[in-house]
Amino acid sequence: MLAIGLNSGSSFDGIDAVLIEIGIDRDGHPTTPKFLEAISHDWPAEVGDRVLLAFENKLSLFEMNRLNYEAGAVYAEAALKLMAKTGKTSADIAVIGYDGQTIYQEPPERQLRVNLPANPTPLQKWTIGGFACGTQIGEAAVVAVETNIPTVTHFRPVDHALGGTGAPLMQYLDFVVFRNMPGIMTLNIGGIANCQVPNIDRRKMMAFDTGPGNVMIDHAMKLFFSRAFDNDGEVAATGKVDEPMLARLLDHPYFHREPPRCAWRLDFGSKYANLVIRDAGNLTKEDIVTTLTAFTAESINRSLREHIHNFADYSTLVVSGGGIWNKTLLAMIQSKIAPTLELKLSDEYGLPAIYKEAIKFATLAFAHTQHLANNIPAASGASKFAVLGRQVLPPRMALNLD
Repeated sequence: MLAIGLNSGSSFDGIDAVLIEIGIDRDGHPTTPKFLEAISHDWPAEVGDRVLLAFENKLSLFEMNRLNYEAGAVYAEAALKLMAKTGKTSADIAVIGYDGQTIYQEPPERQLRVNLPANPTPLQKWTIGGFACGTQIGEAAVVAVETNIPTVTHFRPVDHALGGTGAPLMQYLDFVVFRNMPGIMTLNIGGIANCQVPNIDRRKMMAFDTGPGNVMIDHAMKLFFSRAFDNDGEVAATGKVDEPMLARLLDHPYFHREPPRCAWRLDFGSKYANLVIRDAGNLTKEDIVTTLTAFTAESINRSLREHIHNFADYSTLVVSGGGIWNKTLLAMIQSKIAPTLELKLSDEYGLPAIYKEAIKFATLAFAHTQHLANNIPAASGASKFAVLGRQVLPPRMALNLD
């Protein structure tokens, strides 16, 4: 089957659209997705500017409602652009999968679950039990109508309802691809960085956000150099790490949370970054960018070593995400982890590193259409296996009895 995956992550640097081929393997799980083609689609400024305002909670409910539909139209345009490039029609594509643009994400507060009675009501789980919640925009009905393809979206809420984090979501794809390859861990560096520990026995898997990926680096680059990101880590390569600043950063409350855990822009976003920069004293712009880069690298290193108990059993760290473009960041990660782990790009396993997150959503959507459990309870903290996602059928699949 052919499937399309769409992704706009926490870096908010455009929508990636991928076309994959996927099926069912002999063990009943999906086959490793075969990457066929991809494009990137920019957010139109008139939409993107309001998404940025939504991140800061500066839109009214009415404005958010219209933005949800407009974002859906942008996702539809990305899918149609990919279909035009590949010459595929609606009849060729089994499903489109995407999560929508995350606007808000509230992790579970598991310490509050001591307040729950033995048999809590559904409402009590959120009013006193600290269950997670979140908001993603990009109306799936718009995508299904405009493309005329079944569309699966909103993969996190079912995991939330089962008491899980709902993030990260990369672990299912990593199970599909690496389940028969022991000794591999994966690291995806988007706006937030996350680690996955695949295992053929899903009850033994782990996945958690390590902390910031590119989000704080990108913020500093825009503020100081009017550039979207530090291409090749060129700026970070010219500065020096300020150890006192790095120590303060590593004392962030996020790092006191035990996995399963997830982070979002409110943890390491513009508000926090501005406070860090304000307290940087007389450091040069270059030193600040270098220190923020070192912060991402060291938070990854510490998270892996502190929380993966059999860390020494792993020999390979497979890296993906936009952070691969930052050579200074990758060098810092390698220097901290080496010689324990060898860094390899996911490209070596047939998954283009910059498109892996979009491939993830195509895979999740395909599994949804097959009614396969596409969550990993051991990694998210959910109470049971379930089918993640909501499906909207296109007009061409309606049975018209008139």
